[in-house]
Amino acid sequence: ITVPMISPVVFFNLILGIISALQVFTTAYVATQGGPNYATWFLALHIYNQAFRYFRLGYGSTLAWILAFILVVFTYVQMKLSNRWVYYAAG
Repeated sequence: ITVPMISPVVFFNLILGIISALQVFTTAYVATQGGPNYATWFLALHIYNQAFRYFRLGYGSTLAWILAFILVVFTYVQMKLSNRWVYYAAG
């Protein structure tokens, strides 16, 4: 197995890894609930606190849409740059 042959798998895992990294919630919430001095404060935890702890549902919804937009932009950029390093066998 060579690197060019597994590059589509690496690309797929890269996309899923970035999406998962931006949506980290349960570990930070269960372990520290944001931690001392916001050490484990992630965007998903901020969305949850705004929407369900402080009952700012509109603000929480807006933050969720912004997170979705950021994820779409990152995925689009990765898809456009993948032509440079992802190898697909021709037939």
